[in-house]
Amino acid sequence: MNSDNYNFLSSDVSLVPAKNDTFVPWGHFEDIATILASKQFAPVYITGMSGNGKTTMVEQICASAGREIIRVNITAETDEDDLIGGFRLINGETKFVFGGVIQAMQRGAVLLLDEIDLGSERMMCLQPVLEGKGIYVKKISQYVRPAPGFNIVATANTKGKGESDRFVGTRVMNEAYLDRFSYWFEQDYADRTIEARIIIRKMGAFGKVDKEFAQYLTKWAETIRLGFKEGGLDDIITTRRLEEICKAFAIFGNKEKAIKLTLTRFDASTKEAFYNLYTKIDPTILPVPEGMDKTIRDTQPPVSTDPNAEQQKISELQAQLEKLSNAAPTVSSDMNDTNTQYALNA
Repeated sequence: MNSDNYNFLSSDVSLVPAKNDTFVPWGHFEDIATILASKQFAPVYITGMSGNGKTTMVEQICASAGREIIRVNITAETDEDDLIGGFRLINGETKFVFGGVIQAMQRGAVLLLDEIDLGSERMMCLQPVLEGKGIYVKKISQYVRPAPGFNIVATANTKGKGESDRFVGTRVMNEAYLDRFSYWFEQDYADRTIEARIIIRKMGAFGKVDKEFAQYLTKWAETIRLGFKEGGLDDIITTRRLEEICKAFAIFGNKEKAIKLTLTRFDASTKEAFYNLYTKIDPTILPVPEGMDKTIRDTQPPVSTDPNAEQQKISELQAQLEKLSNAAPTVSSDMNDTNTQYALNA
C-alpha cells in the first residue's frame, strides 16, 4: 500500500463480531451462512420489514464462522468519498483514507451495506465491486483487487422500487445495480415458536424471565401482524419492540407498565387498541376501563381534535383486532403443544 495512503483499521485489529448468546438461528440463516462459507463471490440482498433481525443475522453468521465484517450504514448522502475513500487531514498531513468498501476488499471481509435502499445514484461507484472485480481508485491512481473471501450482503426494507408510505426515504434503485446481486432473500418475522425462544433468551439477558409472558407477547404480536397483512391495521409490533418490552419488564418489574411504555411510539388510538387487545390475550392484566387511562393519554396528545372521530377509529381498530384474536388459538390451549414446549424449554 502506498505510504501516502492510510487505513484507520489496522490489520492487527480483529473485526469478527462477538457472539450473541441470545441469538436464535432461523429463517435464511443456514442458506446465507452457506453462501458466505463457500468463499464464492455472490452478493446477497436481504429485504423485509423493520425490526425482524436482518442485520443481526448477518453479524451472527460472521460471528459463528469467525469472519470479519465491516458494516457501512447507507444514507441519502452516502457517496464515493464515503465508500471508496477520500483525502483527510491526518496528524497535520493530507492522506488518502480508504473507505469501508476498500478496507473490506483488502481484508477479504464481508461488507454489510445496511439500509441500502436509502442510497442514491452516488453509490453507482460500486458497480465493479458488485461484479467481484477490482476497482480503480481514481483519486490516487491505484487499482485495488479483492482478497479471497470478500463478499457483500445488503439489507433493506424494500426491493429498491422506490419510497413507500411506511419506509420514507427509500429510493428507486438502478436496475443494473440491483441485478448484480446474485441472490435475494425475503425475511418475514419469525413464527411464534421461534420468536418465543428469542424473547425468552432476551429476558434471560435482561435478568427477568417469565416464559408465560413471552408466550402472550408473541401471540399478541402475531395477531397484530395478521391484521397488518390483511390491510386492517396501519401499524405493527416488531420483534425489536417485543425485546424493548422485555427490557422494560426487567427494569420496572411490571408487565402493564412495560407494555404501555413501549406503545408510546404509536398514536393514541392505536396505543389503546393494541393494549386492549393484549388484555384479551393475557388474563392476568385487566382491560382499560372507559377508554384510555391517564398514564397512556398523558404521554402524547391526541392526533385528532374530534373526539367522535378518534373514538370511531379506536372502535374500528378494536373490532378488527378482536376479530383476529377470536380466530387465533388461545395461549392456554397452546401450552401443551410440542412446539410451544420447545420454546418454553429453550
